[in-house]
Amino acid sequence: MLIDDLRAFLAEYFEVLQTQDMALFDRVFHKDCVLYSQQDGQLVVRPFALYREMVQGRLSPASGACPRDEQILLLDVLSPTMALVKVRLRLFDHIMEDHLNLMLHEGRWMIYAKHFYRVGSAV
Repeated sequence: MLIDDLRAFLAEYFEVLQTQDMALFDRVFHKDCVLYSQQDGQLVVRPFALYREMVQGRLSPASGACPRDEQILLLDVLSPTMALVKVRLRLFDHIMEDHLNLMLHEGRWMIYAKHFYRVGSAV
């Protein structure tokens, strides 16, 4: 049951990244979420509000007819209310790998922290 709930949550996560449905975005990412990465030697730290603004202000991959490619690589349940998930997906022309720290909040899984990395090109 818990694994099924996490898989259902990840389907919503993938949908948000492809369609940029902002109502769904607000259901997937907790308002205190922070995103972290290192790309090209640069530290990237994006608080929720900044990331939300970026997503809202760009064309979605779905609008550009970018093919979808999504994989769940790891589901690690820490407790009935906490999990770590590792996914790989195509986002525009990039292959991204995300580590998502999830917590159950008011009956819903939400992302509280995200580490992401561009692992390659999709073209």
